[in-house]
Amino acid sequence: MTPDPTRSAARIAVIGPTHPYKGGIAQHTTELAHRLADRGHQVRIESWSRQYPARLYPGQQRVAVPEGTPFPATSYPLSWRRPDTWLRLGRQLRPTGTAPADGPGAERPDVDGQGVNGQGAGGQGVGGRGVDLVVLVVVTPIQAPAYLAILAGLRGRRRRSPTVLALCHNVLPHERRSVDQPLISAVLRRSSAVLVHTQAQAELAGTLTDVPVRVAEMATHLWTPPAPESDPALDFDPGLDPAVGIAVPAAAVAVPEPSRELLFFGLVRPYKGLDVLLRALAAGPADVRLTVAGEFWGGVEATRDLVAELGLGDRVDLRPGYVPARDVPGLFAAADALVLPYRAGTASQNVDLAHLHGLPVVATSVGTLATSVRDGVDGLLVPPDDPTALAAALRRLYEPGTLAALRAAVAPPDTDAAWDRYLDAVLAPSGADRAGKADCAP
Repeated sequence: MTPDPTRSAARIAVIGPTHPYKGGIAQHTTELAHRLADRGHQVRIESWSRQYPARLYPGQQRVAVPEGTPFPATSYPLSWRRPDTWLRLGRQLRPTGTAPADGPGAERPDVDGQGVNGQGAGGQGVGGRGVDLVVLVVVTPIQAPAYLAILAGLRGRRRRSPTVLALCHNVLPHERRSVDQPLISAVLRRSSAVLVHTQAQAELAGTLTDVPVRVAEMATHLWTPPAPESDPALDFDPGLDPAVGIAVPAAAVAVPEPSRELLFFGLVRPYKGLDVLLRALAAGPADVRLTVAGEFWGGVEATRDLVAELGLGDRVDLRPGYVPARDVPGLFAAADALVLPYRAGTASQNVDLAHLHGLPVVATSVGTLATSVRDGVDGLLVPPDDPTALAAALRRLYEPGTLAALRAAVAPPDTDAAWDRYLDAVLAPSGADRAGKADCAP
């Protein structure tokens, strides 16, 4: 994308996870940095060498193969076990600072024994000259002490402070502890503005802080696996784009015969309602199968027990573990639909991921799912935590003509337009982008 010369350049630091850390938030952080740089801003990512203790995250934290294009101007100065790195980074990002942003004593992540140093090049990085805008990606209350130390370092005494935007994917965790609310409130109150992805999250944030809260629908950050090593002219699978190895939109290929396979994809946590889906599957069409692909938060044993209890052993394929980006197209290609049986939720890119691969979505009417899925058009919506209603939706999905009609209406996401609206909301607090833009993205 060519930078727009009508937009003044800002010096921006994005503080959050990026490669080699995995998952949606790391992907979103990386894509955000790329898109800001494409607008002509000077951007760097300040990330973690060690994000949090392994005992607090029961799963794989890092991947060796990038999930998308790493951002070149990236440093890793932060470590959960080095509180001095928190305050130091804040001080170095002050507009009058001169020290390099990764500073002495900074650690870097290690992947398979190889150190990773993502120092930027090409003029994208802001170096140690201070910044105009800090985008603080608020991931978890566990990191609140680090956020607060960074914010304290940014403020300083008798020095101009940069604007701080707290970007909250979830204002509070889905599974909450008593300390979570005061910790996040302390972070939000010390920020200049807060950005969330739904109106419900904005209302929640408004109970925790008096600073402006802005809403922008989360822009799509889809996985783009590297090109296949084989000759695409000799190894082409209809329905896949040989240039990048991902599914092409549904309209570009013939609609396949139903496979009678459904997909549940992503990190398995209680609020995502896999148990509800399993009960619905047991009560739904008897020949429909389900693949569950993703890490299990807290272990897979309880799910295996429920599968056995419901007599679904020959109809449910459990694939515990993180799904590498290259394996995603095959999972979606084998399924008739993606099922998102969430009990609660804010924003999820899985609807866009399904639509990219030409699949309709069966989901509950929570969070952005209620607007991302057009009931009866490109998917089906049911109330949350209702196995009976979900079983009825599965039966409806396989009524003659229904699946084909839903698939025909699926359209791939317009990522560029979504990101343009999202960046307007990100940049509004800094005053560095187009004059006269609204504070909220539609």
